[in-house]
Amino acid sequence: DKDGIAEQRFIFAQDLNQPFGMLIQDGHFYIGNTNALLRFEYTVGDTILKGTGKIILALPDTKPNRHWTKNIIPNKDGSKLYVAVGSSSNVAENGVNNEVRRACILEINPDGTGEKIYASGLRNPVGMAWAPGTNILWTAVNERDEIGDDLVPDYFTSVERDGFYGWPFAYFGENPDPRMKDNQNMVMVKKTIKPDVPVGSHTASLGITFYEKKAFPAKYQNGAFVTQHGSWNRSQLSGYKVIFVPFSGGKPSGAPEDFLTGFVAEPGKNDVYGRPVGITVLDDGSMLITDDTSNTIWRVASKS
Repeated sequence: DKDGIAEQRFIFAQDLNQPFGMLIQDGHFYIGNTNALLRFEYTVGDTILKGTGKIILALPDTKPNRHWTKNIIPNKDGSKLYVAVGSSSNVAENGVNNEVRRACILEINPDGTGEKIYASGLRNPVGMAWAPGTNILWTAVNERDEIGDDLVPDYFTSVERDGFYGWPFAYFGENPDPRMKDNQNMVMVKKTIKPDVPVGSHTASLGITFYEKKAFPAKYQNGAFVTQHGSWNRSQLSGYKVIFVPFSGGKPSGAPEDFLTGFVAEPGKNDVYGRPVGITVLDDGSMLITDDTSNTIWRVASKS
């Protein structure tokens, strides 16, 4: 009845393998398992997916498969799909040969053919979205661990076709990773594109969406929201919130600012109420945010 509260609940799909990304397009429902992209027949209004789905693309799940999520997004005319694939490891400690087709965004046709690496050197890209009024893809990336509380910043960035963003050789521009000194590739360090917006170290920034509705105040229109799942290995917690990045003319126009907080109960005890993951905007301009610690879907709406 459109009151912002779910009326019914269904088991839509089951027997999956660490599913994450989902997409509805042209009579199909796509699911990104950790090891494959599945495509199901789908009719709007279905409350259950029938069958096991067709594997249209095998995806790498090489061990330890540290970054297992596989997100999916189409381009604006639906002629291409983009699949975000994180690295298997922290900083290629198991060898770069264990990272084939990983730490990248893949581009494919809707039937799974025509695979190309759209961009690489992205340690763990998760959320993806197109900036309003442009054909520029943006993503949120989880950067590397174990070189301090304040290194390396996660980031929110535009993504250039054939661009290289540093992993594992460099971070946030041409900054060589000191752990790669015996296997450093300075050619790749020099090729590294500096990301657009740092969003804090170890914040585990995941979901992104651009706000194109009118329900929120004008400052939010065409800007980006980023969910931060929160740190696990930092002496002081970071993340655990939703931030907003203002945009103007298709580009960031100001520093990130807090939008939704209150997920941390007691910072000194690492006690939290929730951890934001996914984010989307509904037709009425309200926003849904998933939280995989409290197992809650939060709705944020403007006061009428």
